[in-house]
Amino acid sequence: MNSTKTPTLLVLAAGMGSRYGGLKQIDPVGPAGEAILDYSVYDALRAGFGKLVFVLRREIEDLFKKTVGARFENRIAVEYVFQELDKIPAGFAVPAGRTKPWGTTHAILMAADAIREPFAAINADDFYGAESYRLLAQHLQSGTDDYAMVGFTLSNTLSEFGTVARAVCRINAEGYLANIVELTGVGRDGAQVKNTDADGRVTVLAGDEPVSMNMWGFTPLVFGRLRTRFEEFLRHNGADLKRECYIPNTVGELVAEGQARVKVLRTGDAWFGVTYREDHPRVVENIRRLIAQGMYPERLWS
Repeated sequence: MNSTKTPTLLVLAAGMGSRYGGLKQIDPVGPAGEAILDYSVYDALRAGFGKLVFVLRREIEDLFKKTVGARFENRIAVEYVFQELDKIPAGFAVPAGRTKPWGTTHAILMAADAIREPFAAINADDFYGAESYRLLAQHLQSGTDDYAMVGFTLSNTLSEFGTVARAVCRINAEGYLANIVELTGVGRDGAQVKNTDADGRVTVLAGDEPVSMNMWGFTPLVFGRLRTRFEEFLRHNGADLKRECYIPNTVGELVAEGQARVKVLRTGDAWFGVTYREDHPRVVENIRRLIAQGMYPERLWS
């Protein structure tokens, strides 16, 4: 069992938002210019998180620190780590022509030297809701060695403007993750929800499947396990210029091998995000609705 410690929030913010068309991590969505990330940090502070660690790319470091990081540095301890292509285990090399990041498993590994306590990992550009942070903080402070995942309903996480990647989960009778499958082409087709894989095969989904939106709870022991799985990924896929090592797949492998138990924390909170630029007005509308309901103040930071 882990001794109770104040948990850390690890924010995966290295993506440049290529489909979205800009650095969406800092795009204003709140009435006082807040980004989605501001609401995430606000919720995390209220839930009891004690430190922020941001995973960035070097090319966005200065802009990110000036426009986002500076808002938090006088409120909570903040550290920055960097996801770079050549930061891979000894014995492996970056193949010529590789420009794509190695994926979210690699991004989390970048924080191994910065985190010594239970931690949550989230995407910088996803809105998860206050209850999600409370549930995750309670789990991380409970002293359990079990990992955790906040589960959302698939149909409530889709964009109206294109397909998205979603990690579909199966939960066992005890409330733990049984398996997880990363689907990369999920979208609406009229009243149906469908996934189209890389080979063009179409699968119709029910729409009520629990999905991971990359809101995880881990102990520091996970870093060694992730490193082992990432090395295995590089052995088999390192020459592929586009293949990424996604954290849902990695966690699914750990579960299948009996190396981890993952408690699924179901939340009634709405998830929303900005996969495509056309999603932005809906996010702004959702934020205004939550403010009107008294969930957030008009201005987060005075």
